[in-house]
Amino acid sequence: MKIKRQKQAKKTISFYKFNFSFREPFQILIDGTFCQAALKNKIQIKEQMPKYLMGEVQLCTTNCALKELETLGKELYGARIILQRFQVRRCPHFKSPVPASECLLSMLEETNPHHYFVATQDHTVTAGLKKIPGVPLLYIILNTIVLDKPCQTSLDHVQAVQLGELVSPAQQQSIRSLKEEQGIAQKDGERRGKKRKRKQSNPNPLSCLKKKKKGVPTPSLKKTEQGEKRKRTRHKKRKDDMSAPVVTNT
Repeated sequence: MKIKRQKQAKKTISFYKFNFSFREPFQILIDGTFCQAALKNKIQIKEQMPKYLMGEVQLCTTNCALKELETLGKELYGARIILQRFQVRRCPHFKSPVPASECLLSMLEETNPHHYFVATQDHTVTAGLKKIPGVPLLYIILNTIVLDKPCQTSLDHVQAVQLGELVSPAQQQSIRSLKEEQGIAQKDGERRGKKRKRKQSNPNPLSCLKKKKKGVPTPSLKKTEQGEKRKRTRHKKRKDDMSAPVVTNT
């Protein structure tokens, strides 16, 4: 039974490695419910988690999950001691803590960009994870840690990538690295915030001309220069003068 579970876990991990770019060390985001179940079933999380996932892991939690265990009282004191041993990842609710279920889902955002595994027994978190593609789920059942099969949302996402409808995280990372190598990488905020400067250009010379007044004759373009000889004009003799008789004195 143990060998069968490890084979299934290996197959699931390969699915997330190939389609969602998961790499070691695997980051395991844990809440108080998982620690309480591990304490009840006498499971050593730090020892058994790397063996089950067959790789190096980083166990982590959030400040909201720790605060929630503090408010629940002495009944969950042991779970709080276990959870305090893990790394605390910064969440956006530092000043005003929220329930652990809400905090864990906010850490995953819409596409799980930090590649978290989530270890929980909370049904609210489990239902929320099934709406986000690429989130491996861990839970405890029958005194053993179990890695759940990929949800339908993850399968649909992979199918859409294969059909060319979406770009996979691996392809997005390769495109981003190529842009950085070419020196054309630019943040969306910077691209939107910067405005293109207009080049300074000289004014249109036609727009600088004065408007001509109506009714005023325009001066002739050609002017006679000083010292230039005027052209002689010939005057035709009238016919009457040519036909008049010449009177001679005798």
